[in-house]
Amino acid sequence: MTMEFAEKLQSYRKQRGMSQENLAEVVGVSRQAVSKWESGQSYPEMDKMIVLSELFSVSVDHLVKDVPNNAGRAGDSGTASYAQGPSVVDLKSMFHYEYKSKRTFYGVPLVHIHFGRGLYVAKGVIAIGNIAVGALSIGIIAIGGLCLGALALGLISLAGLALGLLLAVGGVAVGALSIGGLALGILAIGGMAAGVFSFGGFAVASHIAIGGYASGHIAIGDTAKGAYTLAIQNNNFGSIKAEQVRQLINQEYPHLWKPLAERIISFFN
Repeated sequence: MTMEFAEKLQSYRKQRGMSQENLAEVVGVSRQAVSKWESGQSYPEMDKMIVLSELFSVSVDHLVKDVPNNAGRAGDSGTASYAQGPSVVDLKSMFHYEYKSKRTFYGVPLVHIHFGRGLYVAKGVIAIGNIAVGALSIGIIAIGGLCLGALALGLISLAGLALGLLLAVGGVAVGALSIGGLALGILAIGGMAAGVFSFGGFAVASHIAIGGYASGHIAIGDTAKGAYTLAIQNNNFGSIKAEQVRQLINQEYPHLWKPLAERIISFFN
């Protein structure tokens, strides 16, 4: 009887296009438990058996005995009502989708899409999922090269909370170049910015800070605090001469990367 149940379970699962992991999540057990059921090593408890009968719209008797499926026939009791429409458990299984491209790159799918209710992970060159890991990743949590998500960690990250080795753009951004409401980086631009070079309403920097409030070795702002300060009048950058800024930068940071130095100076042209 156990082996007969095991064969039916595996058959119904595959008909639904579900993996052992999917079925385990729906039923509320581990994948190993489902594997043991399908190999005949163990047998589900009655409450789990009922969930399976509801999910596959079959009777419990049909699952465990060599009898036809009577679920949904007039006069039957038990799970008959579940054949008339999807159960709550069935609806849960509908909120899951997975696609893997057959083409791979060094064993990794070119495209992997995996999302639903729960912690579903997508891993591919292009990854889209609840948790996405890939060269291009899009997800609630995105990790990889170019990342878009609520939380993103990558070379280039765009997210509510963005952590980027090169570029981070988000509400909170941390990266070499960071742009956000709160920006932390070597070059930080934002409402509140902190870094080596900072530009923002509230700017704090170890080298050059420019903003409404600016604090740095060179500080330029309406309120400026630092070793060298230049006061902006009425929030007008034109009140500071570009040549003044150039002289300060050449004096304090003569080896500063020229394109960055010129970009800073351009604010005052």
